[in-house]
Amino acid sequence: MKSLISALMLGTAVLGAPAPGAAEPIRNIVLVHGAFADESSWDKVAVILTNRGYTVTQVANPLTSLADDVAATNAALDAQDGPAVLVGHSWAGVVIGEAGNHANVASLGYVSAFAPDRGESLTALLSAGEPSEGVKAIRPNDQGGLVFDQAAFPALFAGDLPVAEAEAMAAAQLPSNPANFEAVADVAAWHDKPSFYVVTTADRVVPAAAQHFFAGRIGAAITEIDASHAGLVSRPEAVADAIEAATR
Repeated sequence: MKSLISALMLGTAVLGAPAPGAAEPIRNIVLVHGAFADESSWDKVAVILTNRGYTVTQVANPLTSLADDVAATNAALDAQDGPAVLVGHSWAGVVIGEAGNHANVASLGYVSAFAPDRGESLTALLSAGEPSEGVKAIRPNDQGGLVFDQAAFPALFAGDLPVAEAEAMAAAQLPSNPANFEAVADVAAWHDKPSFYVVTTADRVVPAAAQHFFAGRIGAAITEIDASHAGLVSRPEAVADAIEAATR
């Protein structure tokens, strides 16, 4: 992604304890999964945050269209009893950008995620330069949905997971509607909501340089972790820590 790399912006998160008299920490967290996965990709992070006292919702977005994924996310947000941190992985960065203007969203979290601006699509972002190794491994299945090549998944999508665990993720992945890549962002809620970004520095699907571009453009607090695109599974404590910091 040459244009993304040329626009590379670096940053580090500076997250401190709440000041005396500050508002109570947010207790609700809504997690949205990306493409070539399902809601179980958030299981480890959800368990950690639940054990820390948060109310965690894992959205079962169907990947059938951007509108369907946004509707599933809005339904989860409607069910919250107060403000929530809304977090998306990979493709779900597009989803939370659209759903993030919901009244219950206090802040947005991007984990190895795309963060398009209004009028942008994944196709437009990905066509800016040479596709990553991971993007090259995306292909249609027999029904015409897009999947991540199962043989390439362990090395390219989840290279820091045990092979058996990566293979299980590959087998459980949901196909994505090809139209998702053409869907144009209308809202880009990061213009109006504070954001944080977890950059996975060993990512072979969305390269770290592209992630830094997105994080810099949206003005996000940045946390870097040495992880693959499956960092939410391989480094759940680090991802949970970043989410928890945003609740404060």
